[in-house]
Amino acid sequence: MSDEELAKDLGLVSAMTIGIGTMIGAGIFVLPGVAARAAGPIVVVSFVVGGVIAMVNALSVSELGTAMPKAGGGYYYVNRALGPLFGSIAGMGDWMGLAFASAFYSIGFGQYLATLAPIPGILFLTDIQVGALIAGTAFVLVNYVGAKETGGVQTVIVTLLLAILGVFAVQGWLSFDYATLAGDGGLAPMGAGAILPGTALVFVSFLGYAKIATVAEELKNPGRNLPLAVIGSVAIVTVLYAILVSIMLGVVPWPELSKDAPLTQATEAAFPGGYAGIAVTTVTAGALLATASSANASILASARINFAMGRDKIVTNWLNEIHPSYATPYRSIVVTGAMIVVFIAALGQDIEVLSKAASVLHLVVYALMNAALIVFRETDAPEYDPDFTVPLYPLTPVAGMALSLGLLAFVGGRELALSAVFVVAAVVWYFAYARKHTPKRGLLGRYIRDRRATMPDSVVGAAETVAPDGATSPDEPTVMVALSNPRTERALMTLAGALAKAKGGSVLATHVVQVPDQTSLAAAAEQRGDLVTESEELLADARADAERFGVAVETRTILSHQGVAEVFDAAREHEADTVVMGYGGAQLAGGRVEGTLDELTHDLPCDVLVLNERAFDPGRILLPTAGGYSSDLSAELARALRDAVDAEVSVLYVAEDDESEAAAREFVGGWAADHGLDDAELLVETGDVETAIRDAAADRSLVVVGATEEGLLSRVVRGSLTLSVLENLDASVLLAERPHSRSLRERLFG
Repeated sequence: MSDEELAKDLGLVSAMTIGIGTMIGAGIFVLPGVAARAAGPIVVVSFVVGGVIAMVNALSVSELGTAMPKAGGGYYYVNRALGPLFGSIAGMGDWMGLAFASAFYSIGFGQYLATLAPIPGILFLTDIQVGALIAGTAFVLVNYVGAKETGGVQTVIVTLLLAILGVFAVQGWLSFDYATLAGDGGLAPMGAGAILPGTALVFVSFLGYAKIATVAEELKNPGRNLPLAVIGSVAIVTVLYAILVSIMLGVVPWPELSKDAPLTQATEAAFPGGYAGIAVTTVTAGALLATASSANASILASARINFAMGRDKIVTNWLNEIHPSYATPYRSIVVTGAMIVVFIAALGQDIEVLSKAASVLHLVVYALMNAALIVFRETDAPEYDPDFTVPLYPLTPVAGMALSLGLLAFVGGRELALSAVFVVAAVVWYFAYARKHTPKRGLLGRYIRDRRATMPDSVVGAAETVAPDGATSPDEPTVMVALSNPRTERALMTLAGALAKAKGGSVLATHVVQVPDQTSLAAAAEQRGDLVTESEELLADARADAERFGVAVETRTILSHQGVAEVFDAAREHEADTVVMGYGGAQLAGGRVEGTLDELTHDLPCDVLVLNERAFDPGRILLPTAGGYSSDLSAELARALRDAVDAEVSVLYVAEDDESEAAAREFVGGWAADHGLDDAELLVETGDVETAIRDAAADRSLVVVGATEEGLLSRVVRGSLTLSVLENLDASVLLAERPHSRSLRERLFG
């Protein structure tokens, strides 16, 4: 159901077999006969050209996968970068492309099943279609009740298939005859112009490699293993296709190669009489295993895409309803299964239509993924940090777009028209439904919006025309709250509600459920009954507490291994202006909110408030300040609480030893006036800073402290004022930190 269920701690070999296992089902067992009839022996070159196009796209998929290992694959990247309109197209393209591919694989299964047992035709359905319908229905039912796919199982399947194909290749080579390959018309009886139409037909054979990117989060050393697995799987299957299809055509003349079970026919011709029966049975069993594996993998992948689209509110979450017994998105699986059945029944007598339609929709998605990569790079998205980068940027993604879209010209009008129906349907769906519900702009739309003063009016107008209605206005800030403990919920929501009211914004309340590393997210999701009940209760309380301030509230539950990192990712994704969290949920590095290693390379996504709550009471606030870079945020929060709950604010300044009291009072008075705290009580002390804060906090209920500007090594060597205050004061303490760009030297040494 989810990527984590697919494989836990996948190694390079397991990851590579996920791609290979999906691809060889079509390329070897189903398409050679159909493709050879269309192009002649030169179809071998068609497979190689398809491999080259797939390889260029595989480079981009590898970069995207190592940068953003999220469920949803190509849809997620496109939606995040280009926005929900193109995300709708990519999601529909992936979803229907997988449905066409599943129907295609099911037809392949039916072709080989018909060679083993007689299957009667029914009404207008052939025996192969009936077998395909039986298989397709079975695959859907398996997914409905909760199929689990693992890297280990896939490795065994691929090993068996490669062993079968290896034996065929050896025996086929011994029976190979070049005269049979060339035939009467030579290697290109239909001319070199048949190569690209042949590539368009067989490109469905290369769709499996992108599936590896959907399990990037479960890979060991993904920066190394993901690109090796993606690129390696494409390279391996391209070589396999070239060798095995050449051998088939050198054993059976291309005009005679079966369109239904080509490898069975070639095996029967290649093996001597005494072994032919065993060899044919073995190859047929391998074909059934390969096509079943490919069809099942495609249905599994479609559920992931629907889940990601439902999470982003591009489709209704009705599709993602989880079955109470099987813990599967059963409605999504049933809808996908219905489409597969329709495709088998309506189009199954012409397998070319199914293969080309699947190819067209995936080629469109690949082109959009390449465009998404360029947008991620050019907008300098802070969350985009790939471990692998494509060579020769931007030529590689541009070439990927050009090759993917260029191949569409050779597909054929019927298949293009059929695929265009789903693209148009995606656009109509976006404007009719998704635009009203999804809250997220893409990076491209935000990039244009933020530079609207320098952008052409036509570009800005186009971006605003397709922008989602549910997107937060650039003038309406979002305060995000990370909840994990019912005990601190009211305190955190009070801070968030007061701040949102002061800003004229809204509150996004998230319940962050941190799952142990030893437990997969999918396994945790299977126990979702208890989690949902707990989360709904917590978020219902949060909504009620925020609504006391008259602000809009949105709620969301997050399952994560990453904790704070996931909170910051969500803040970036929702364009939050401020994050409010409890001290128990943050890893503080010497008085800052970033982790010790993480802070060397990353900046915070937005303003961050971390509460160390002790009998929370915002009524009497102490605000120590020395004019640091985060003191503006401290003052903003103090003003919000003053206005919302009538808090009394005291501003404390601890003067330097050589500073006169008059100068100190002039400073703190001016600072308070500049920050809208004219009515605050002004306190000036001298001596030890920590002692002064501790004494002043004795009769205060909340201390708001701005984060230190000291560097990492400085704080490690000298200790941290903020961290000491957090640990030693009896009052609740709020650490306020504003994003602040610092060089590596500043991060280390201050």
